[in-house]
Amino acid sequence: MGSGVPPLDDKSLLKSKAYVNGQWVDAKSGKTFEVHDPATHKLIGTMPEFDSADTEAAISAAAAALPSFRKTTGRERSRMLRKWYQLMMDNQEDLAKLITWENGKPMADARGEVAYAAGFFEWFSEEAPRLYGDTIPASVAGNRVFTVKEPVGVCGLITPWNFPAAMITRKIGPALAAGCTVVAKSPGETPFTAAALAELAERAGIPKGVVNIITALENTPQVGETICESDTVRKVSFTGSTRVGKLLMKQSSSTMKKLSFELGGNAPFIVFDDADLESAVAGAIACKFRSSGQTCVCANRIYVQKGIYEEFARAFTEKVKGFKVGYGYDEGITHGPLIHEAAIKKVESHVKDAESHGGKVLIGGQKLPDLGSNFFQPTVIRDMTSDMALAKEETFGPVAGLFPFDTEADVVKMANASEVGLAGYFFSKDLQRVYRVAEALEVGMIGVNTGLISDAGSPFGGVKHSGLGREGSKYGIDEYINIKTVTLGGIGPLQGS
Repeated sequence: MGSGVPPLDDKSLLKSKAYVNGQWVDAKSGKTFEVHDPATHKLIGTMPEFDSADTEAAISAAAAALPSFRKTTGRERSRMLRKWYQLMMDNQEDLAKLITWENGKPMADARGEVAYAAGFFEWFSEEAPRLYGDTIPASVAGNRVFTVKEPVGVCGLITPWNFPAAMITRKIGPALAAGCTVVAKSPGETPFTAAALAELAERAGIPKGVVNIITALENTPQVGETICESDTVRKVSFTGSTRVGKLLMKQSSSTMKKLSFELGGNAPFIVFDDADLESAVAGAIACKFRSSGQTCVCANRIYVQKGIYEEFARAFTEKVKGFKVGYGYDEGITHGPLIHEAAIKKVESHVKDAESHGGKVLIGGQKLPDLGSNFFQPTVIRDMTSDMALAKEETFGPVAGLFPFDTEADVVKMANASEVGLAGYFFSKDLQRVYRVAEALEVGMIGVNTGLISDAGSPFGGVKHSGLGREGSKYGIDEYINIKTVTLGGIGPLQGS
């Protein structure tokens, strides 16, 4: 591994190929793409540039593996997932090193991601044996009605770079628990973590063809289109931008697939006058600056009631002063680089736009060229208004904009003035207010008096343009099953009666 990058304890986890039908393969064309460390821009390695034909081969492998895999018992699939979970935890340090290398997040965050990611395999290993059907009272005498849950079939999974391990396990876990086989497209920016997970899948005894991990960078649109337009793929799950989600939905329409999309967010974070200030500041820090603001459930618009606005702005800025930006492997680093140049440009444009409309930068606001071109100072801006770009667009970077507000009704109106609705947060000690505001916010997930809401047992997903379907939780497996109804007729009374 590169200079400054700690070596892997198990070097066989570093793979430079895709994983199809139980084999490590190159693209048929021989083409590859380069993956660079976002902190240093040094080459990490290359991966196969898959195209449509390569993708079709992976889909065929998943289709060939389906008939036997769907017949395995839930308990058998449970044991495979449990073993995969254990292997992830046994290799937590190496997986964290890979995440930090290709994504940039500090090692402490990367270790946390591995545990979170493995948790989906653990959770769905426990759901696999519990795919209960129902016995339904029939309205016709002599009929009996029952349902069975069956795997939907081959699943196409497309994942983003911000959680290189967790976004892929959150999809593969329920798919395998349900008895589906998968073709998972790893992110072009961060494919090495997914390849390491494929190596561990093999060690966990998951049969060949059940899990296929494919790679592409330039050909990503072509690969996505091939997955969406394939009649063999019966389900597509995508995490990424709303714009791409809408395109994939359109491409999937001709084959009438089952779809789940976890798309963009623009999370409001509301602090009411009666909130515990210390808790609210800590919650806002954790929620806004986790992974340098590069998560879809990060606080994007921080609304603070006027009675505590000044005090909150002071305490919040003071906490940000304690951050240490740098290379993810270095001791004491709290925040790493952004993923690429486009991310830096967006962050910079949001800061400049806020300043030009009267926003006042309390801390940060600048790039950190001494560290590298992808580093940006954690930033706090006060006196934000709804006409600023940050109010309308997801920043996906380390910029916290503080908006003052007067009343509950005002802030709910501002919070809901967005076409997306993924997560929302608020801090208050008033129980009646908690119910009122939680019911009024147009989002799929709400954190009340907490800034961290992700949990394998909790349903994850949004409303409006933030997508459809839920991941994780007991509901997460529903996205990967079909319900079959069986009506048995002619039973009648006992013979001879």
